[in-house]
Amino acid sequence: MTGTLGSILVQIQDDIRGDFGWQLQHDLDSAKDLMWYCESKSKTNLLWSKDGRQRTLLQLQEGLISGPLTVLGAAAEPSDVRDAIVGGQRIIAADGAVGVLNESEYPGIAWDALLCVVSDGDGDMADLTMAAERGVPFVLHAHGDNIQQWIKLLDVLFLHGTPLILTHQTPVELEGMCNPGGFTDGDRAVCFALSQNVERVQIKLRGFQTESIGRWTGQTNPERKMRKLEWMKRVLDIAGVRM
Repeated sequence: MTGTLGSILVQIQDDIRGDFGWQLQHDLDSAKDLMWYCESKSKTNLLWSKDGRQRTLLQLQEGLISGPLTVLGAAAEPSDVRDAIVGGQRIIAADGAVGVLNESEYPGIAWDALLCVVSDGDGDMADLTMAAERGVPFVLHAHGDNIQQWIKLLDVLFLHGTPLILTHQTPVELEGMCNPGGFTDGDRAVCFALSQNVERVQIKLRGFQTESIGRWTGQTNPERKMRKLEWMKRVLDIAGVRM
């Protein structure tokens, strides 16, 4: 991803905050708290230290750039997983969409194809826990109103020693975290892949829609979620990845 595109995908977060009336400081506080929490736990789990998270990122990058990818969104169905497997594509799951892997005709192959889960912690905890148990890396995101969610999820991830990468949505440089751009788990997963030098043509979106709320979406206000999906579409359009 070019520096210009990356900057645009980060700058749009200011527009989104303005549209929803959210405060940048709240996003920043959540990000700093998340980083502190992980560093405090790294004494007993070196994977969660800054160096450990960087190693996880580098290892994940190798998988991301190695071939075609499917990003599973909140409307994903078992047929989407099948098509990804048949197409020889590795998988990135957006938060609770990871649950669709268990509904696949070939769940073992599907789980083996999963590279990471991009999450802000509001997906179904049972599904997220299954990914944690399998050692799937989590790209965990901090924003202003999800502190309780990431605390709850981190308790599960810590129990299983799950590898972590941390993301935020502020214009501030935070050592040990990255801001790939984007907004919802789905479009952020795309932005994250692009930030790791994945080419647009490698990415296939499955389970993305704007006309209704996907079944893997966490608890949400329906009206506000539909507005979020409109922003998701704008981010994907800017990124140049077609739904």
